Amino acid sequence: MSKDRRASSKKGAQVGSGGQRRRGLEGKGPTPPAEMRKGHAKQRAANAKARRAQGRPTTARRGGGRSTSELVVGRNPVVEALREGVPARTLYVQQFIDNDERVREALQLAAERGGINLMEAPRPELDRMTNGLNHQGLVLQVPPYEYAHPEDLVADAADAGEDPLVVALDGVTDPRNLGAVVRSVSAFGGHGVLVPERRAAGMTAGAWKTSAGTAARTPVARATNLTRALEQYKKAGLAVVGLAADGEHEIGDLEALSGPVVIVVGSEGKGLSRLVGETCDFRVRIPMPGGAESLNAGVAAGIVLYEAARRRA
Repeated sequence: MSKDRRASSKKGAQVGSGGQRRRGLEGKGPTPPAEMRKGHAKQRAANAKARRAQGRPTTARRGGGRSTSELVVGRNPVVEALREGVPARTLYVQQFIDNDERVREALQLAAERGGINLMEAPRPELDRMTNGLNHQGLVLQVPPYEYAHPEDLVADAADAGEDPLVVALDGVTDPRNLGAVVRSVSAFGGHGVLVPERRAAGMTAGAWKTSAGTAARTPVARATNLTRALEQYKKAGLAVVGLAADGEHEIGDLEALSGPVVIVVGSEGKGLSRLVGETCDFRVRIPMPGGAESLNAGVAAGIVLYEAARRRA
């Protein structure tokens, strides 16, 4: 019977580590740069930059992505959408339609824009598409909006060599307010708008119209969880400034607006939600000597963006 070699006291070969302990003591080389470390914020920003450079959409792994297609219904709404440059995929025209001035203008605008398919359809088909709405023979299909990822907004600022200036909307449900904020961000040199994925306005045709075309160059990002996205911005070095009627600071006194900052605007009725308010580094108020109780999101954001742009200049 053979003896257990581990219990043997004889000299000779023994069961050992096979050199694993020695290799375990060897160094693993220099720490790779942040851009190469999986999961690091700088790596995610670098990946977003690469996607933009290759011309691919900067849709998010978590918070971004596509919205659903939208239909603009009716002669006046369709003509207004085409006038304002709202992106469009297909213009549906009812067969044997009464050809008035608005129909002719819609057809002319679609032809001048290029890239818009013109489709003739019988009235029952348009009724089905619009769930029986009064389409008046004109239906415009707007393609899904490509939302950015929240990190893309910071990466865009870094690409431009600027401190990030971002506006986040908390509980703002009117697309026209979103469009107005996009327009103000563009006017005052901001880097984008952040909206929650749920219970918030999205980039509809109405938001596009109110933005007066600036939505084509000002990205809108969407976050699954707004509070978490703001916390990530804080980790990236941005100050989180929330607008509140009872804020401890006035906008004219806040030095944080001159550096990397995300300005959070709540709804006109409810203001900031509790969790978002607790996440803010500063809560600021806009002095209103005229006695108004509140401002809508578009106006409030424009005032604070002007102050931030003035300080940066």
